[in-house]
Amino acid sequence: MAIALALISNLVLVAFVWRQIHDDAIDALRRDTIEQSDALVSVWRSGGMPALSRAITEARAPGDMSLILAVVDGGGVRRIGVGPQDITLAGAPEPTTFRIGKLGGARPWSEREAGYAVRRVGGDFLISGRLLDDWEQEQRGIEQAMVAATLLSLALGILVGLAVTRYVGHRLNEVSDVIEGVAAGDLTRRVQGLAGGQDAFDRLASRLNAMLDKLERLMTELRVVTDGFAHDLRSPLARLRSKAEAAVLHGDPEQREAAMSGLLVETDLVMRMLTTLIEISRAESLSRDRFTSVDPAALVEEIAELYAPVVEDAGMAFTTVIEGDGARVILHRELMTQAITNLIDNALRHAGAGGAVTLRLIPDEGWLRFQVEDRGPGIAEADRAQALRRFGRLDRARTTPGAGLGMALVEAVARLHGGRLELGDNAPGLIVAIVVPL
Repeated sequence: MAIALALISNLVLVAFVWRQIHDDAIDALRRDTIEQSDALVSVWRSGGMPALSRAITEARAPGDMSLILAVVDGGGVRRIGVGPQDITLAGAPEPTTFRIGKLGGARPWSEREAGYAVRRVGGDFLISGRLLDDWEQEQRGIEQAMVAATLLSLALGILVGLAVTRYVGHRLNEVSDVIEGVAAGDLTRRVQGLAGGQDAFDRLASRLNAMLDKLERLMTELRVVTDGFAHDLRSPLARLRSKAEAAVLHGDPEQREAAMSGLLVETDLVMRMLTTLIEISRAESLSRDRFTSVDPAALVEEIAELYAPVVEDAGMAFTTVIEGDGARVILHRELMTQAITNLIDNALRHAGAGGAVTLRLIPDEGWLRFQVEDRGPGIAEADRAQALRRFGRLDRARTTPGAGLGMALVEAVARLHGGRLELGDNAPGLIVAIVVPL
């Protein structure tokens, strides 16, 4: 198809160029012929036939065999002139400004095509113009050159078309193979052979690889979530069943009431796990259309005002530090508030009585850090990746309430804002920062 289109376009282009050259040549001949006949008629009017005869003789340049200048009588018989001998016209001359045609007569030369004008000069007629022999010869040369150029262009078009078709087919087949492999269940397949990321195929391959990376990560997370959810849900459900059984079997009202209270606690834990999973899913799929311009300093002050009494009631010191000039940022206010309060809740659980919690806002070279610091045991650098995974609870955290979803929710909110979640060492304690672009 590409080769056929290239051939058609070449033929159309050649036809257009040929037509343009032909029309330009005819226009030039018409213009020269009219100007020459007007000049000779002016000579005749001013000097009569002798002056016209001299002008015709002087007009022919040496070697110019195509020029036609002649005065013929009413029967078309030549009286004076230059150019081909025995010039005659078929029939009586008729004045014309310009025409392309064959001069009449039985002589061989008269069959030759010419562009000429016929003007009346007294009782005779002035014929001026040129034979088209030279012009036609040039035209044939141009046509031969254009045919050769067309054939060369067609040959090059076929070669280039075959090369392009082979290159495009190779790249598309590579992408198609990867898609087929992924569809068959192999999520590790990627498009190889990127040529520097400059052409459209490289951009397509880069985006496809990025999409497959995300798909593989999501599938891995889904598997981890499913395994973790099944594992973590088994214990509260077992306790739930045990306490429900105890509530049914106990005859003592106090023991029955204690069993019912434990039943409610375990039920709340399961509901919190389900609610947090729903919130994570919501944060990952939320549209940025719901983001608004937010004053981060005002947001931090609002959270500090709500949580300072809670932290102090738990026997800890609460400090708020706000740095920067208060530039506004585009955030999802509710989700960001929930993420920060999750971090404060984590600090409350792990810092211990007598500790300290700091909520800090720090602009940092195009980024904004919402940072929560505590003086608890912290998280070793080797365990931080596990702490960010869903249900990724550390061994020492198994004895505290929770399902290992809080950090995963915060990390999802940071990613939704185009940012990241960072864990650091507070020596001692933990620094958790939600870093979002300004």
